[in-house]
Amino acid sequence: MVIATVREWHDEEGWGVLDSPETPGGCWAHFSDLPRGVSLSPGQQVDLRWEKPRSGQDGYVYRAVAVAPRPA
Repeated sequence: MVIATVREWHDEEGWGVLDSPETPGGCWAHFSDLPRGVSLSPGQQVDLRWEKPRSGQDGYVYRAVAVAPRPA
């Protein structure tokens, strides 16, 4: 896992973009990659596990596999 920062998060749509040095250009994330009942906010730090799917994800090269908020 790497440390990432939430660039944007759309609760109503259930997705967002996370930034880390390991995922240049951003990493697409879906609410199903988070622990149940957890939401994210822009600027929040998270632990991120990601993959690079062959065809990308909604215009992003990287896709989250697991996301967990970091303790404050």
